[in-house]
Amino acid sequence: MSGADVAGPSGQDLRFGVFLVPDAADPQEVVAIAQRCDALGFDLIGIQDHPYQRRFLDTWTLLSVIGARTERIGLFPDVASLPLRPPAVLAKAAASLDLLTGGRVDLGLGAGAFWEAIEAMGAPRLTSGQALAGVADAIEVLRLMWSDARSVRYEGTIHSLSGVRPGPQPAHPIGLWVGGYGPRILELIGRTADGWVPSLGFVDEDRLVQATARIDAAAAAAGRDPGEIRRVLNINGQVDGDELVELCARLVRTCRIDTFVLDVGDGEAQSLARMRGEVIPRIRERVDVAG
Repeated sequence: MSGADVAGPSGQDLRFGVFLVPDAADPQEVVAIAQRCDALGFDLIGIQDHPYQRRFLDTWTLLSVIGARTERIGLFPDVASLPLRPPAVLAKAAASLDLLTGGRVDLGLGAGAFWEAIEAMGAPRLTSGQALAGVADAIEVLRLMWSDARSVRYEGTIHSLSGVRPGPQPAHPIGLWVGGYGPRILELIGRTADGWVPSLGFVDEDRLVQATARIDAAAAAAGRDPGEIRRVLNINGQVDGDELVELCARLVRTCRIDTFVLDVGDGEAQSLARMRGEVIPRIRERVDVAG
């Protein structure tokens, strides 16, 4: 992360990342795009996690290879499918990759979607209440597994620990960023999570504003500073140029979005260079002037 970057209204550094499709048809090109992003100075890479999609590489394996072939860029699953990623094992994987990459890993967490496909891979179908409980359990399990306790126990609704010895601890405090839009998960984010990961298209600007207010209210009620919760927005459509500049600057002001994960299409080098060298500086300038 660039220390000199403009800070948004939340006080978090304003960051820009790239949303990569884990296309199994050309795996080396996916890694090459990540390397271009790293060389150009993007802040992070997000990779969707749909293990049941036969055309996709496994997200965690891909993140690990990218981590080994890049030097500074941050990495996160955008977002990890918790029904297919047991949180105690995910804690071990994330801490290991964080140590191996010098502290470049954060975790996006999702309650689950496409339940027929999840069931087809052997995981049980959860009700919406159970899926929400699974996210709450996962946050507790992950933090316990990264603690310095000799052994840890946790009795959750979906996930539990029974005297396991935690470790290793990650190289830095891994952020737990939760994806979701319903009132209950937004309140959970405000109470306990480190960040929120919405996607424009699944939610419009009006709902972003409303969701931001709900997260803030839940954080304040829990005695937390709402400004400490990252707001990581996926912009998956082909928004570009002036439209993207105005959109991002506006969302920083209205929703305190501090991290934008951008769809860069096929990741062609010239397009990436223009985004990093021309469009992103204009967004920073607009935010700085407006601030």
